[in-house]
Amino acid sequence: MPNTLSSRLSLMLMGMFLVIGALLVGISQRMPQLQQLVELGAELVAAAIAFALLAALLVFNLLTRRLRVLAEEMEAFRASKFTLPRRIDWSCPDGDEIDRLACSFSELSDHIARQIAQLEGLDAQRRELLANVSHDLRTPLTLMQGYLETMLLRRGEMTAAEERSCLEVAARHAERLGRLVADLFELTKLDGQSGQVQGEAFSVAELVQDIAQKFQQPAGARGVAVRLAIDAGAPAVVGDIGLIERALENLVENALRHTPAGGEVTLHVEAASPRVRVCVRDTGCGIARAHLAQVFDRYFQAPRVELSQGACAPTHDPAEGRHHHAGLGLAITQRIVALHGGQIQVDSTVGVGTVFSFELPAAGHPAREAA
Repeated sequence: MPNTLSSRLSLMLMGMFLVIGALLVGISQRMPQLQQLVELGAELVAAAIAFALLAALLVFNLLTRRLRVLAEEMEAFRASKFTLPRRIDWSCPDGDEIDRLACSFSELSDHIARQIAQLEGLDAQRRELLANVSHDLRTPLTLMQGYLETMLLRRGEMTAAEERSCLEVAARHAERLGRLVADLFELTKLDGQSGQVQGEAFSVAELVQDIAQKFQQPAGARGVAVRLAIDAGAPAVVGDIGLIERALENLVENALRHTPAGGEVTLHVEAASPRVRVCVRDTGCGIARAHLAQVFDRYFQAPRVELSQGACAPTHDPAEGRHHHAGLGLAITQRIVALHGGQIQVDSTVGVGTVFSFELPAAGHPAREAA
């Protein structure tokens, strides 16, 4: 079957001419007299004109019927505010121009509808992010302002210990505010970094040891032990050592925040040819399975009732009235791992603990190209 309009029209015209030619041949074989020939010729002309008009109407209807259906589908797609994709059953990528146009419209409408849905989702996330950021920025600012105003109003009446206590609380909130702003800038920077990172070979085992040593003192102050479990055969990896260090620090900070006194945080490094797996395991309060898919969302926080079951309550500053966690650390970590061509995994059991793990390409192996 021809797949172009011009070829189809040519076939129709050829068919018309064949029919007319057959009529002429049939008439000529009758050998009529001159008068009859003239009459038959007049009748033939009239019949040819009528036949041509009928054939033209038929061809016009065949062409415009599909165009009319296509126009109606486009109008329906516009009426749905471009959110409901349209599917034209008779469209065919191997048909004529109208068939291919209908097929392209179906694919385009589906693509536009998906993009609009994604944009609406991103817009909802943006509004939620702005609301959460505004709240988290307002909280330390309000508390700082309250303590500083207290010092101004009671100037000369407060003891040196009271003044120092107020200044220490204000300084903690200023530090928290600075961390939040820095996290926001870093997350924005990572979101804009769509390309691959500039990696180099380094020993992730040594990096994990340095991070464990860095957190020994704050973990000890919380009554939490930091342990190491490093595979001696784990090779070097390829990646941005600064970004990987930040990702591991975020995971360890998150583990310490939700691990009660007497618990432990363990850093694992093991070979998983052709990659190297890094895990951060804690014996904290855990995360309900229903919330595992949301832990990497910006500003997601598990319901307080889940996190406050006995000894599993996360540590927080009473002066703040809410947790230190701003909800950006895990989002930053996920983005860093994604930039290295990996995917971070989480497994958790409420009341038992949580394990975050990701893999990095081993140095000296073709898989390093992922970085």
